[in-house]
Amino acid sequence: MKIKHSKFRNTGLIYELLVKQIAADTLSKHTSPALEILKEFFTGGSMIGKELKLYEYILKNRNLSDVKAETVVSTITEISRKLNQKKLREEKYRLISLIKENYSVEEFFGIQVRDYKPLAAMYCLLEAQNTDTLVNPDFLINNKLTIIEHLTSSKMAKETVKDTLIEEYSKYEKDLRLLTYKILLEKFNNNYKDLLPEQKNILKEFITSVNSTTRLRNIVNEEILKIKTEVKKLAGNVKDEVVRIKLEEVTKNIQPAKKTEKITDNHLVNLMQYYDLVNEMRSL
Repeated sequence: MKIKHSKFRNTGLIYELLVKQIAADTLSKHTSPALEILKEFFTGGSMIGKELKLYEYILKNRNLSDVKAETVVSTITEISRKLNQKKLREEKYRLISLIKENYSVEEFFGIQVRDYKPLAAMYCLLEAQNTDTLVNPDFLINNKLTIIEHLTSSKMAKETVKDTLIEEYSKYEKDLRLLTYKILLEKFNNNYKDLLPEQKNILKEFITSVNSTTRLRNIVNEEILKIKTEVKKLAGNVKDEVVRIKLEEVTKNIQPAKKTEKITDNHLVNLMQYYDLVNEMRSL
């Protein structure tokens, strides 16, 4: 028997998704149901809150020795057996119900999470430990290895690490994370209060879709095409021939991302600059 990973029941994954959703809601200046859901289910003495600590221990510990990593995995699985599984299932059912009431399930669970693989492996391992059914040994070994590799991996190369603010403070304890989020948000509002609505929207998309996805690439390309069309249109109203020629050159360089291209911070920077350009041209 194999345990199938379920995003709907993965406590660690749902928590990370809620944190990202809070950021998206706040940037959109909407009241965030995700914040209330997080407070209700992930604080205090809830079973979900207790299980979350097991996931967090995996995410917050890296570069361990093989021996210590093995000890961590065995200790966590042993602790999971002491949780009230019936109560845990009931809480997860109510949690998912609230998420469905307030968000599109497809969009909510479509948000990318950097440590998805170890979180999925952790879920499968915990489920296997708490079932009376015989589980395929290869399945257990593979998931255990995934977690151990995560715990023992060497420090990633600098060029491959592009953490967002949300990912950075997601490693903190829950109470500190909420406080840090509030501070970050205040700083964001103070430093970037003059952002255009289009810039805020694209920034929100980059925060909630940290890894390159088809959805994020499509959104970026849609914005690029809109900008290119707008620049062409506005360039026709420019009387200065030198400026008009330069704008035509700029238009040629505004190209959508290729289907196989990874969306990076450079795309965000370019879009921000394009938006500023369009805004300036409108005021001419």
